[in-house]
Amino acid sequence: MRLHRLAVTAFGPFAEPQEIDFDALSGAGIFLLHGPTGAGKTSVLDAVCYALYGSVPGPRQAPGTSLRSDHASAGTPTEVTLELTAGGRRLEITRRPEQERPKKRGTGTTKDKAQSRLREHTGEGWEPLSRSHQEIGEEIEQLLGMSREQFCQVVLLPQGEFAKFLRADEAARGRLLGRLFDTRRFAAVEALLGERRRAAEAKVRAGDEKVLHTAQRLAQAAGDSADLRAWPLPGHQPGDPGLAEAVRAWAAVARCSARERLDVAEYALAAVESRHHAARRAAEDARELDRLQRRHAETVRRAALLAEAEPERERVRELLDRARRGALVAPALELRGAASAAHLAAAHAEAATRAELPPQLKEAGTEQLAAVEQRLREDLGALGAAHRAEQRSSEIGRERADLERESRAAEEQHQESAEWLERWEATRTALQERVDAAQQAATLAEQLAGRLEPARMHLNAARRRDELAADADRAEAELLTLREESAAARERWLELKEARLRGIAAELAEALVAGEACTVCGSAEHPAPARPAPGHVDRAAEDTAHSLFERAEQARAAVERRLAAAREARAEAAAAAGEATTAELLALTSDLSARHAAAHAAAAGLHSARERLARAEREHATRSSERQGAETRAAARASRREALDREQAALEAELALVRDGAPTVAARARTLEDRVRMVSSAAGALRRAEGTAARLKEADDQLADAAFKAGFDTIEAAADAVLPEYERTALQHRLDAWQTEEALLADRRGETGAAEAAALPPAEPERAEAYAAQAAARLRTAGSAADAARERCTELDRLSRQAEQELRALGPLREAYDRVARLAGLTAGTSADNERKMRLEAYVLAARLEQVAAAATVRLLRMSGGRYTLVHSDARAGGRGRSGLGLHVVDAWTGSERDTATLSGGETFFASLALALGLADVVTDEAGGMRLDTLFIDEGFGSLDDQALDEVLDVLDSLRERDRSVGIVSHVADLRTRVQAQLEIVKQRGGSVVRHRTAALTD
Repeated sequence: MRLHRLAVTAFGPFAEPQEIDFDALSGAGIFLLHGPTGAGKTSVLDAVCYALYGSVPGPRQAPGTSLRSDHASAGTPTEVTLELTAGGRRLEITRRPEQERPKKRGTGTTKDKAQSRLREHTGEGWEPLSRSHQEIGEEIEQLLGMSREQFCQVVLLPQGEFAKFLRADEAARGRLLGRLFDTRRFAAVEALLGERRRAAEAKVRAGDEKVLHTAQRLAQAAGDSADLRAWPLPGHQPGDPGLAEAVRAWAAVARCSARERLDVAEYALAAVESRHHAARRAAEDARELDRLQRRHAETVRRAALLAEAEPERERVRELLDRARRGALVAPALELRGAASAAHLAAAHAEAATRAELPPQLKEAGTEQLAAVEQRLREDLGALGAAHRAEQRSSEIGRERADLERESRAAEEQHQESAEWLERWEATRTALQERVDAAQQAATLAEQLAGRLEPARMHLNAARRRDELAADADRAEAELLTLREESAAARERWLELKEARLRGIAAELAEALVAGEACTVCGSAEHPAPARPAPGHVDRAAEDTAHSLFERAEQARAAVERRLAAAREARAEAAAAAGEATTAELLALTSDLSARHAAAHAAAAGLHSARERLARAEREHATRSSERQGAETRAAARASRREALDREQAALEAELALVRDGAPTVAARARTLEDRVRMVSSAAGALRRAEGTAARLKEADDQLADAAFKAGFDTIEAAADAVLPEYERTALQHRLDAWQTEEALLADRRGETGAAEAAALPPAEPERAEAYAAQAAARLRTAGSAADAARERCTELDRLSRQAEQELRALGPLREAYDRVARLAGLTAGTSADNERKMRLEAYVLAARLEQVAAAATVRLLRMSGGRYTLVHSDARAGGRGRSGLGLHVVDAWTGSERDTATLSGGETFFASLALALGLADVVTDEAGGMRLDTLFIDEGFGSLDDQALDEVLDVLDSLRERDRSVGIVSHVADLRTRVQAQLEIVKQRGGSVVRHRTAALTD
């Protein structure tokens, strides 16, 4: 994979469109990506990752984080375009994230959806391939053979994470390697086997519990017996060995005991059945004798009562005979009573209605009252036309009142409009002056705003210039001191070194051994070895002085770098601030701010002033029109009022004649209606009274004739003989009951069995029933015992067969559980066969880590001058920890092996860089051998001295073989002189920009 060109717009710190030519930067093999903190160096790498995978690296993809530049204008869309070659194909990827933009019509914003576009360069130009996010993501991941996590770890080498990787424990290493090499399938195998082991164990346990539950049901079905008390139910738990044999043996004993108890119960039942049959026959005989004796006694008692009731029977017969004759007269009596009641009601109604009539009509007859009623109705009909005239007169009155009210309102409105129109010219002039003043203030505010923002930018730059000047002065003073300290330390070290060289003979003489050859002259004799002079300087003192000198040099170099950065930043700030002083810029900015605020406040009322002027003009037009309309309507109302007065006077003259002294026509009509109703009621009551009198006389004649025919001497005797229907029915029922009783007693006296039973001694049915009940209870007890014994045998046989089936089904489940448990324990590292307690996923990752360590050692040996080697360790961790992901470093100078966490800062950088490059090689092989022609290394060079930096650059330079390029992201100033091809990110107020610095081109 090789990157050719990257273009970003409104992305991160880049507001304006920026383009990076990787082909030009890659010509030297190594190029430097540098710039001040926060300028956007890492954003370049984020843009590459976003173009390929649609998201930035994980640690920077925080929730709520936006990729859009805060410096970009609202109408500029955020966009990233990357041109690269992968798998022999030249592709161009363009992505736009979801973002807000101003609406094309109206105010506010609208949201644009994320967009992606993939094109491929062919012989005929660029050919579009897809616009689908998912298709593009799948195509890129298939071409590169790496996921986003692998790409960020392999192509964008994050040194800080690999330094953590060196010092991390095995669990943290496992998480990182698992993401890079995608060992989820091995972890899934572990989880699957563990889940299957738990499922198989649950099935076996459920089977054991089911068998034990069946055994408990067997115990409940067997009940309590002496045999089972001597042979109790086995107390095994689920999973215990021997459970099946114990349950089978106990079930056999329970079945034998139940069959013996069934035989005993059946013999007892046969004996109790014979005794119960005899007791039941004796009880039936006693009940029959008692029934006959009671029946004879009841017959004698009822015959005596019937003889005593004979006088009452004769009285009832006589009453029934008179009631039958009275029933013949009852219709005539009812007719006469109804006629009498009707006549009495009609007479009362006649008297009441005559009392309401005027004196001249109180004795009037039916014909006279009818004539009066006809005359009153004619007068009432003549009032219809008068009623309509009265309604019209009322309407005229209301219409005149409405006209008066409208006239008063129109006059008031006319007066108000006239007064307002008199003030119109003054009002319009004042409003127009306010609009003009606000418009002038708005123009002034716009002019001041255009001058205020540059003034503020110059003021901030001036303040920054002053601060950086102070920082540079302090750094210069500190640098002068450190240079003096470094020179003094160097002189001290050289003095000690020279003194040690002068006394080196004494130092060599200390290592001489009698009889052994001298390392200088080769002689085995040492006649006069040198002795240390007073104040001799040994190697430790020289090394201490050299260490002090190196620390002084490092401090001096650090201050020099800080001073250079401060001077560069001061120059940029001075260029932006201009020649004016900070005080002058502050005064200018304050004056512009105050004037802009005042003008803005004055211009704020422009819209409201225009609105008030427009409203006043609309009101002037309205009031002028209203005044003219009011004058026209006033003349029309006066003419209408005169016509209404004439019409109302004519109507009132006609109504005075019709009302006849009544206040209104309606009152006159109600008076006539009351008189008509009174006369009509009196005439009707008189006619009803005459008719009821005639019907009463006719009813009296019919009643006298009916009483004579029924055999009664008087009407009163006939009325007394009449009885209601229910009384006659009751008397007939009593007479019928006596006759039925007499016939029943005659039948019983003819029975012979009751008389014979009465001659015998009294029967005792209760005693016989009690003995039969006792026999029945004993029979039920014996039957229940036999049924229970029979059901016990049946249930024990059924449960025994069920237990046997469950035990047979449990065998294959137990075998499957043993097999799965062995595999799950082996892959999880808990089995005794797994000596190192290593999980399957850890075993696979250990193999990958061993490859990474071997690949990293090739470069670490070169960077460390052949001193350090990275080795993988699968030694078992202490305590209960597991092994497999240990990483040690072997020191060739001491021959010892130690943990990578003990490395110093510079050594850690060597090891982490070698590890990152080795991991890139292994992951590339894992991804199918995709060649990575472009790599980025992010930070970590600041911990190296000059010699170490040269060695690292030699190693990175070796990566250029076969046209590979490496981008270094760093703040280290020395790299700017060592690396010719550079991509500088310049931070500015309006957004960062990129500058290419190569041998052929300088932006």
